[in-house]
Amino acid sequence: MERQTTPDFQITRGDGTVSVQLRGDWTALALAGCHQARQLRAQLHELAQAPDHAQWSLAGVERLDHIGGQLLWQAWNGALPQRLEASEGQRRVFARIAAVQDEGWKKHMVDRFNPVTLLGANVMSFGVQLGNGITMLGQLAFDLLRFARMPQRGPWREISANIYNVGYKALGITALVGFLIGIVLSYLSANQLRTFGASTFIVNILGMAVIRELGPVLAAILIAGRSGSAITAQIGVMRVTEELDAMRVMGISHGFRLIMPRVIALAIAMPLLVAWTDVMALAGGMLAARMQLGISATFFLRELPDAVPVANLWLGLGKGVVFGILIALTACHFGLRIKPNTQSLGEGTTASVVTAITIVILADAVFAILFKDVGL
Repeated sequence: MERQTTPDFQITRGDGTVSVQLRGDWTALALAGCHQARQLRAQLHELAQAPDHAQWSLAGVERLDHIGGQLLWQAWNGALPQRLEASEGQRRVFARIAAVQDEGWKKHMVDRFNPVTLLGANVMSFGVQLGNGITMLGQLAFDLLRFARMPQRGPWREISANIYNVGYKALGITALVGFLIGIVLSYLSANQLRTFGASTFIVNILGMAVIRELGPVLAAILIAGRSGSAITAQIGVMRVTEELDAMRVMGISHGFRLIMPRVIALAIAMPLLVAWTDVMALAGGMLAARMQLGISATFFLRELPDAVPVANLWLGLGKGVVFGILIALTACHFGLRIKPNTQSLGEGTTASVVTAITIVILADAVFAILFKDVGL
């Protein structure tokens, strides 16, 4: 490695003029080894404030790279002095620095708090998300047709593995939450029903609320937070580790091997989890009803079929299928949009969970409107 000469300069004053002669190596390596680099920068900046007739000479500069040129450029306030003695190569360095300053380093300030700007950005983002979602739905339809035509070549292992991860592993948390919600709902209803002497109507309240609404929604929210985030993170990590690119190079369809198995698995597992959550919530409600109102489990189970028409059960299971498909599509959508960095992975997972829960609640509201006369 060649020896680097310490950057320096000499000032000559005479006859009302100031001459600044730069010497040494003005390179990144030389400046890094110069202990007075900051002092040098400050002195140059002070000299740059001299009258316009000050003369700068770079004839004594042995080497000049973009780091040294940038230091001088900043000392000159982003413009070459009027009287500058420099070689053609040195002037090309400053020309490249000026071009970068003019084109690449200009920061276009955007008022992010302007309501119009925010509205436009949100509308454009929603349009992009909607377009990607429609594309994914179309691809899923083609993949399902391909799977139905050649089931022997289907991703059965992926489907069974996802059913196990999404369904079986979620039995514990759904049972706990459902049981506790049943107890809470029964306790809150018992006091009011006892006041009006209508204790037996606890069966109607619990049965209708749990089987028609709370069971499907609770299970969907839990699965969106537990399994939806896991699906997004799994696909996102595949993006970070470039596994998705490798699959594309090998001709393996992302939709057929990643999206469709998860959609099918959630469509199968969610109704089962809804039924499981219903059972545990009703069990918790029966326990609280016995403790608060003295209603036996035998009476509760005997009155439940008359209090809650069977159409509500089928409606709840149907909600489970739809919610499962929506959660899977949302999780896969955000997983495929993750960029290959850890920050995008965290943001995408958070957005996936929030969006999935919001979509589930919106879908439940649509069900309530469409089936307002069913099972009531």
